[in-house]
Parts: sequence; C-alpha cells; structure tokens
Amino acid sequence: MKKALSLIALLLPYCLFAQSVIKGTVTNAARQPLDAVTITLSLNDKPVPSVLSRQGVFELHIKPGASYSLTATHVGYQTVKRKLRLPVDTLQIIMQPKAQQLQQVTVNANKPIIERKIDRVVFNVENSPIASGSTVWDALSKAPGVQTKFDGGISAMGKGVIVYMDDKPLRLSGEDLANYLRNLPSDNVSKMEIITNPTARYDAQGGAVINIVSKKPKGQGLNVILNGVYTQATYGSYIASSVFNYRKGKLNIYGNYGYNQRKKDHREDEYIIYQNPGSYSDWENTKRGIRWGRGHTYRAGADYNLTSKQVIGFLVTGYNSLNNRTNAVQTNIFNNYRSMLDSVLQTNTLTNGRTNQYSFNLNYKAKLDTNGRSLNIDIDYAPYRNNNGQFVNNLSLLPGGGLASSPYNIYTPSVQNISIYSGKVDYTYKLGKKWNMESGAKYSSIVSQNIFDFYNNGGPAPVLIPARSDNFRYSENTAAAYTSISGSLGKWSLQGGLRGEYTRTRGYSVTLDSLNLNRYFKLFPTLFVMYKLDADNEFNFTYGYRINRPEYVRLNPFKSYSSPYTYLVGNPALQPAFIHNVELGYTYKGQYNATLFYRHTNNYFSNITVQDNVNKLFYDTQQNLELSREAGVALSFPVKPAAWWEINNYLQGTIHQERSGYLNGSYDYHLWRAYLSTDHAFTLSKKHNLKAEASAWYSSPSIQGIFKVAHTYDVSAGIRKTILNGQGTMRLAVNDIFYGNAYRINVNYQNQRNGFYEKNDTRSITFSMSYRLGSDVTATRRRNTASEEERRRAG
Repeated sequence: MKKALSLIALLLPYCLFAQSVIKGTVTNAARQPLDAVTITLSLNDKPVPSVLSRQGVFELHIKPGASYSLTATHVGYQTVKRKLRLPVDTLQIIMQPKAQQLQQVTVNANKPIIERKIDRVVFNVENSPIASGSTVWDALSKAPGVQTKFDGGISAMGKGVIVYMDDKPLRLSGEDLANYLRNLPSDNVSKMEIITNPTARYDAQGGAVINIVSKKPKGQGLNVILNGVYTQATYGSYIASSVFNYRKGKLNIYGNYGYNQRKKDHREDEYIIYQNPGSYSDWENTKRGIRWGRGHTYRAGADYNLTSKQVIGFLVTGYNSLNNRTNAVQTNIFNNYRSMLDSVLQTNTLTNGRTNQYSFNLNYKAKLDTNGRSLNIDIDYAPYRNNNGQFVNNLSLLPGGGLASSPYNIYTPSVQNISIYSGKVDYTYKLGKKWNMESGAKYSSIVSQNIFDFYNNGGPAPVLIPARSDNFRYSENTAAAYTSISGSLGKWSLQGGLRGEYTRTRGYSVTLDSLNLNRYFKLFPTLFVMYKLDADNEFNFTYGYRINRPEYVRLNPFKSYSSPYTYLVGNPALQPAFIHNVELGYTYKGQYNATLFYRHTNNYFSNITVQDNVNKLFYDTQQNLELSREAGVALSFPVKPAAWWEINNYLQGTIHQERSGYLNGSYDYHLWRAYLSTDHAFTLSKKHNLKAEASAWYSSPSIQGIFKVAHTYDVSAGIRKTILNGQGTMRLAVNDIFYGNAYRINVNYQNQRNGFYEKNDTRSITFSMSYRLGSDVTATRRRNTASEEERRRAG
C-alpha cells in the first residue's frame, strides 16, 4: 500500500498560488457537483499537489510545461485517471458510482492517525488502535498536545479548552463533562480536531476548541454500527453503543445511543502542615475510594429537504447518569514536631448524584443562489438538572481508641436547575469575486437555580441548619454579533474577523443576602495571514482575543464539607478572564511545522487553597489572579522510516510566568516547561488488515497559580484487525502501562504548606469490537446549534 495522501482542508484551494492555475469541475453522472473529491496530480509517479473539491469546483496550482497524471478519488465512486498536458484552461471530471462498497473501508484506513492542517490538528480516532475501543474521555488523553486532569479539566497545547461535539459546544464542565465523555464510546467517534486559535464564527469563550466528530453511517436505506467495549483496570467497566442512519427520498433520520457502566479505584495521599510561631501540626491523610457510575447518552435527529436548496431539521440530545462515590479517609495528626500520634480522624463519605441533561434544536438552512450565499438559523432550548446528596461521618480518636470529640455526622443534599434559551443566525455571501464574507448574530439567556441544604445527621432524625444552607440564583444574558472576511491576493491568503459580545450577569445568595451584578461589552478580533513563498515553503501569522467565563459551579457560595475541617466553596464575585494569543509559523512541504507563540491571560481565575493555621481549617475556593503568560516554540515533524512504519512527533518548549497578589503577599513564579509526544503506527500485515500503534507523551513540571504540579507521562500501545470481510473490527489496547498519568501537587507559599498525590486507575487493558451494517455513500448533515456554549458551563 502506498503512503496515504494527507487530506487538505477545504480552505487550502484559496491559499495555493504558483505560476499556473488549473480550474475544473467534478460531478456525478447526473451532473450534480461532488464535494470533497480528492484531486491529485503526479509527475513521474510522484504526487505533486493534492486538493479537495468544494461544491464541485477545484483549483490546482503547479508549474507549467510538463506532462502530468491526474487522479480523482471519492468515497463510493470509481477512481478517475487521465493523462494531462499543460497548459490547459479548464477540466471537467465525471465520476461513476462504485458497485463494490467494501473499497471505502480501505480508503478510510489510509488516513494517517495524525494530520496537521493550516488551522488545526486532526486526530483520526477511528484509525488509532489505542484511542478507539475505549471512552471519549480516554481517547482525549491520546490526542497530540491534549491533557486531561484529575478534576475534569482539559488543556490543549497549554490552553484551556471548550469541547465541541459535531461543531456544537458541550455545556458541561469539570466532573460533569468528564462523566459525560466517559459515557461516550470512542468507537462512535471518527476524529478530533484541535483548534488552538478559533475564528470569529466560534463563540469567544475559551482559549482553544476541541471538536469531536461523530461517525455517521451513510447511504440510502438503513445503516447501523454496533460497538462493544470491555475495560479491565482494578475493576471492570463496559460500554455498549450503536449509531444509525436511515435515508429515503427527502427524509433523513439519524442518531446514536450508548450505555456505560464503570467502576474505578481512587487513591489519594494528602498532607497539610499547620504552623504558627507557637505551634506545629502535621496532618497526613490517606484516602481510598471507589467511583461507580452508569449512564445513557443518546442523540436523535431528522432532516427534511423542503426543496433542493432548503432543509429543515430537528435534533434532540440527552444524557442521564447515576454516580456514586465512597471514600474512607484516615487522618493521622502529629503535633509539636512529635513522632507519636496525637489523634486520628476517621472519615467516611458517601456521595450519590443524578444528572439529566437535554438539548432540543430546530434548524433551517437555505442555499440562496449558486454563488455561495446561504442562510442558517438555529433555535435551542437546553434544560439541565442535577440532584446530589452527600453523607459525611467523622470520628476523632485518641491514640488509645477513645473519642477525642463528639462524632460529626452531616447530610448535604443539593439541587441545581439550569435552563438555557438561545438562537442564532449565520449568513454567508461574497464581496466581489474574490472575497468570502460571513456574518451572524446570537442571543442566549441562562437561568440557574441552586438549592443547598445542610442537615445535622447525628440524631434520630436529620435537623436542618438554615445558617449553613443556601439558595443561590444566577442569570446570564449575552447578545453577540460577528463578521469575517477571507480571500487571496497573489501569494497572500487573508482572513479577518470581529466578534462583539454584550453580557449581563446577576448572582444572588439568599442566605448571605449578597447580590453581584456585572455587565460588559467586549470586541474579539481574529486575524489569519498566510504567505506561500513557493511550493515547499509557507509562513503564517495568527492573532486572537478571547474570553474565559467561569463555570456556574465556581460562582456558588455554598460550603460543601468533606470533613469537619475541610470544605469547598465558590466565589460569586468571580470575574471573566481575557486572553491574547499570537502565533508565527513556518511549514515546509506541508508536513514539517515550527511555531513561535505568545499567550497572555489577564484576570485569570483558578481554584486556590486557604489554610487557617489557628483553627486548623482547610478549604478550596475560587479567585481571580493577576496574570498568566507563556512564550515558546512548538515543532511537529513526521518521519516514515519504512513503508509499514509511520511516526508523528510533537515538541513544545515554554517559559511560563504566573504573577499575582494573594493573601496579603504576592508571588511571581517563572518556569521552563516541556511537552513531548510521539506516535508510531505500524502496518503489520496488509493481507490480514492488521495494524498496531504505540504512543508516549511526557509533560514536565508546571505551575497553576500557587500550585506546583509535578511531571506526568503516559505510554500506551494497541493492535487492531478488521474481520468479517471488512465489516467488523477487533481492538486490544493497554493504557498508561507505567502508571505515569498520576497527579502530584504541592503548595509552599507564605503560611500555606499542603499537597496531594492522586491516582485515578488509568492503567488498564481494553478489548473492543465493532460491526457495520449497510452501505456507506452519502453523509448525514452536520450543524452547529445555538445553545451549546452556555450548556457546556453547566454543572
């Protein structure tokens, strides 16, 4: 098998310029334009340029005066080959449908696991034996430059991330987001797109975007993909899922369903040193627990073609989960530098949670003419409800076993209801013959009701403590508009955009009688410039300005106790952060990339720890800090040592600064940081469709506010084989072989001395199978709904 040709982004035909231009059209036998046809020219059997058709039109930019071979390939159609003598003005290619559909499986398999395009990195999950056959959460950590964190956080190339699903941002954060993605089987995912500098069309929220693209069965009639996954870590977990599509005439019905049941071991060791001039106390915690959960994820939609240029659609997505946590914590307390125990705390916690999230979308799209004018309208309603209850039982014991104080027993139930209403309109058009324009507007309204009750559970019946309970109400309204322009001038390709957002927020705590109001208008410009020096060398420059709004749970002032001496509490006065991002890049032969970057975040927010060394209290809260900035270089370079061995390497070196005033003092930390990843894909047997993959990444120590984060790493491997005449696939993978993906964090600032080491059962072995029923010809429609950015922040 020849080395697979990299798929080029649809924008690329506007960006390639040389001495001669070939323009052409590509249609099917009925003279209907075909989109995303791969057009390749070869000179002396060596591929020169390769582009994708866009709405049946393509351009090739090459040097004239030679004889070339042209090849056109498209899923579901026979390959077209012809000889070509330049110069030539126009080309017309007519493609005939394929009678044999099994060929397409081979085409998909030829995609490299990692593709680097002008504006994004594409991680083809379906071609990765390691990432496929697990959960989407597990697959995220295998994507290049992406790291998942113990608290549900995600970063890409060092930036905070907004996660999209099929171009629609998810409205979850933290643990809710992690649990949602753990309920999604990665066998239902085609690829992940890592976009570090999104355009003005995207909501301004977040530093980077990861777009998870689902598999979509295609073709007339009924098409189904069935998946099953079993993972063995300390305990066993499994997933069963399916994807379906039914197309007949003007109607297309599609959807997916997944069921996940998981059980994970959780281990954490923590220390807190309370020190004053007259006292010293060392608290050492050992926590052992189990995370259990089960969930249903589903998606069902229908599109109806009113005419050949108008389509209306309705889409429903849902997520229902039950989660359970048990923790047994022993705290050994050593006072006044003594090696003998002073006392022991034994704490048992049980947390039960139920989450129900839905999204209802109505969409209308129309192609207004043949010159690219189109209109898209979305109306959304997204309700979210979370019920949670936590029992905490604590005993304080003397070394001899007697009680040091009265038992501590509490029960804290909570209910969170969020309703999101939104609508948006997008309009694309042309300015003259060379410039493409896009404009749009969006309005969203969010209402969040949060009820938290605190019960003393030590007696025969629970007793409500109103002073420790709370009712927190939060609302947020945002109106946004954007416009962008793109086009080419000679060897220059340009794209610029401007997005404006006006936001009003209101947060009120009934118990605290505290009201926080905020309103602001901000402009968010973006700029993309590319200069193509010649066929092998191109330079690019990008700039973007974005906002990071806090998730709703960070704003809630309710105190959630995990023991009599520790709790979590939000901050209703938390303000959004603003991010500047600048990148200067160079690409050689479309494969080797070097990028210089600078990122500056003002008023960024983070969780912080606070110690009360007098009363021996420790809590975690949220605070705006002064600034965070990074400058560095990123390199990506593929290597192909043999026809059966393909390597993708990525290296990032960064100098990172965190600076802020905090607790009547200030800090100014600087740290050199490195991130390295390498992915090796092996074709073990073409005859038997047997492939393997090995990947590894390493992240050096980093900083987050006053937190010092230790290094982490991951080594994983997998093997994949197609079966049943290409309709089925088996996979076997081992993940985090050396258990390097554990977290160690330390704080040593003024009188703050604490830290923890956490292991989340990431070492595992996974076996999965998938089976495809039906043909695969015409893709279902993808669309971006209006409410997704707001819903992501729920939880």
